[in-house]
Amino acid sequence: MANRITIKKGLRIPLLGECEETLRGTVTSELVRICPDDFQGITPRLAVRAGDTVKAGAPLFYEKNHPGMLFASPVSGVVTAIERGEKRRILYIEIKADQTTDYVDYGRKNVAALSGEEVKQSILDAGIWFLIGQRPYDVVAAPGKAPRDIFVTGFDTAPLAPDYDFVLQGQEADLQAGFDALAKLTAGKVYLSVSPKTTCKGLREAKNVVLTEFDGPHPAGNVGVQINHLRPVNRGETVWTLTALDVAIIGRLFNKGIVDLTRTVALTGSEVKQTGYWKMVIGTELKSLFLNNVTEGIPLRYISGNPLTGRRIDAEGVLRAGHSQVTVIPEGNDVHEAFGWASLSSRRYSAGCTYPTLKKAYRMDARLLGGPRAIIVSNEYDKVFPMDIYPEQLIKAIIAFNIDKMEALGIYEVAPEDFALCEFVDTSKLALQHIVRLGLDLLRKEME
Repeated sequence: MANRITIKKGLRIPLLGECEETLRGTVTSELVRICPDDFQGITPRLAVRAGDTVKAGAPLFYEKNHPGMLFASPVSGVVTAIERGEKRRILYIEIKADQTTDYVDYGRKNVAALSGEEVKQSILDAGIWFLIGQRPYDVVAAPGKAPRDIFVTGFDTAPLAPDYDFVLQGQEADLQAGFDALAKLTAGKVYLSVSPKTTCKGLREAKNVVLTEFDGPHPAGNVGVQINHLRPVNRGETVWTLTALDVAIIGRLFNKGIVDLTRTVALTGSEVKQTGYWKMVIGTELKSLFLNNVTEGIPLRYISGNPLTGRRIDAEGVLRAGHSQVTVIPEGNDVHEAFGWASLSSRRYSAGCTYPTLKKAYRMDARLLGGPRAIIVSNEYDKVFPMDIYPEQLIKAIIAFNIDKMEALGIYEVAPEDFALCEFVDTSKLALQHIVRLGLDLLRKEME
């Protein structure tokens, strides 16, 4: 029986728009766009040019400092455009997809018969190494650094998050192949965290893992919280992180011999008329998903990911890499409230009980509801931050660029997503996730 860890600090944000557990179909688009910005910590170098023909699984670009780290195309087709921004930074690579996907054949492999180095090389050659994250710094894992342990989160507690039990139905063999592969990549342990409500056999009965239950509100599903409670990261140590959804993609590579970057994506949010799950590859245009299926006549905020940590996109945006959720909520810039800050309306939600809130789901919008101001030391971060770290002090150390204090206060363990709830409840209206990202990038630059 799995050990259970109960998380008491945190917050369940009662948002309208939960996803109905129904698979609606498959979404495809003529054009697929891959954005290198989705892969934190890499410097991309192109492996293709406009006009080139690629297969699904063929490399589109590689990492400057690790040329063996390739990034695969999710579809077959013709590269139609390479869009650049300031200083020739690559914004996205656009591919006109074939009607029938043609895959690069990497060959089926029995993980048990492979060495750790062969498993690593197989993942690198297939261009899906980006599925593996690294702590510290919350970047794509450096393949040259051996991880002390590997941590996999098997559930998501973010607002309106997809149900992993539903998404992973029928993928038990791919999950086990993925776990077997991960076990070959570390001399330590593979820690798998699940919810007490998890029923997926591929997770509950997984072999070569240490299974732990985490019970509690968000962010109990964050891998950073799980690392902090199981085996924290110290200076000089490296651990790798994944979601169970990514483990299944790695297992698919070994079982089928192809790179299949199809995700089962939850369409959620108060402004969606018909929620549910759709299958699509990363980079798919989402305009057909939104057409006649969202509220009309008001400004909307389209998000690839969840409302706390996702990326803002437009109505013709694409599914960003790493996301299995798309959310639509009101923008709120058409709402004008006199004395809104003093409102006692039952339509308003307060995380800090500033005014009474009801036990119901709320239709929240994207307004900041206030301007940036000095940090107010009120322990409001501590109430939703379940890690053995002082969040306010760490944020101040980052703002002051004090590397010694940042290290002493535990920056090696955190990622921007761990501060998403702090940002939600923050009366100072600070961009805490952005601040943490800057701190991690600064520390990485100084230490490596």
